[in-house]
Amino acid sequence: MRITMKDGTKKEIMTVWREADVVKMIDQRPLPFELKFVDLNTTEEIWHSIKDMYTRGAGAIGVTAGFGMAQVALQNADLPPDQLIAKLEEAKKYLDTARPTAVNLMHATKRTLEKGKDAQQRGDDSDGIVKAVVEEADEIFEEDQRAATKMAEYGGKLIQDGWSVLTHCNAGALAFSGLWGTATGPVRWAHQQGKNVFVFCDETRPRCQGARLTAWEMAQEGIDYAIIVDNANSHFIQRGKVDIVFVGSDRIAANGDVCNKIGTLGVALACKHYNVPFYVVAPRMTIDYEMENGMAIEIEERDQEEVTCMWGLDYEKEEKVKMRIAEINANAKNIAFDVTPAELVSGIITEFGILEPSKEGLAKIKDLPPV
Repeated sequence: MRITMKDGTKKEIMTVWREADVVKMIDQRPLPFELKFVDLNTTEEIWHSIKDMYTRGAGAIGVTAGFGMAQVALQNADLPPDQLIAKLEEAKKYLDTARPTAVNLMHATKRTLEKGKDAQQRGDDSDGIVKAVVEEADEIFEEDQRAATKMAEYGGKLIQDGWSVLTHCNAGALAFSGLWGTATGPVRWAHQQGKNVFVFCDETRPRCQGARLTAWEMAQEGIDYAIIVDNANSHFIQRGKVDIVFVGSDRIAANGDVCNKIGTLGVALACKHYNVPFYVVAPRMTIDYEMENGMAIEIEERDQEEVTCMWGLDYEKEEKVKMRIAEINANAKNIAFDVTPAELVSGIITEFGILEPSKEGLAKIKDLPPV
């Protein structure tokens, strides 16, 4: 991701990366007002970075969790193999509780743990187990980069010059370890090919990832955009102002049902009614082949305060502030995700190509080697 630093220089940087046993990331909470980086030195800090949304987006969460497992391995390399594996099992169980919906998290902890156990079964010592876990965590990161590049090209070719794109929430580089992103990858690719592209960034209440993060990413890339309120989505779709929609996903069921940020379902319904293409951009790692359909996905419910309060910048004092917008004892329901049925999805763009959103379509890539 290309970012303008404080001194005005442009720099390519990842959303999350690893240096030895330290996990580093952009703390996305202060954006777009402050670009802040944090170092995570313990499993507890990594858990909180996911739970409290220093980092968010299925891809970035998965990479962070994988790096968290590598950190545990590196920091316990002096333990005997049995005790080291026990530490990794404990870390997986703990990290998996950070957020329940995004399946990339569980896939990453499972893959790294299994590599460690495979090494133990081969008779490797603790150094060999550590090596296996760290290499798998790094491979998850590299797979994300390769997948992002492929998805950006597949989706970008769907965009015609002069088109307007609508996206929901933030499924950009910030949500996918830092290269292309998922839903905004096609937009970036089309822009780099010289196509004139305009992006509607809906605000995405209650945390406003569209207004805060997607708009910031578009500005960083020099892509034309406008922030709209969530309630305006169907208006612009109805009036023919939206040519195509790209969204990301936190978990895709085996039948093609898509779980994504709350509000995605409403966008998909409007697209279906007005014949606007609605595409989901997500890597294979986001597909949960053990989940028969989307209604079985656990939907995260977050703190009421995210709904009853808002965060922003005081214009006069230029200070970040938290402001209550509802009565002090008001009750709220803060559902973080919804499920879009497969029949509302035009196609699922993966690193292997554009798939039919069905059990048969997704099964085609289940056992293929990584790109």
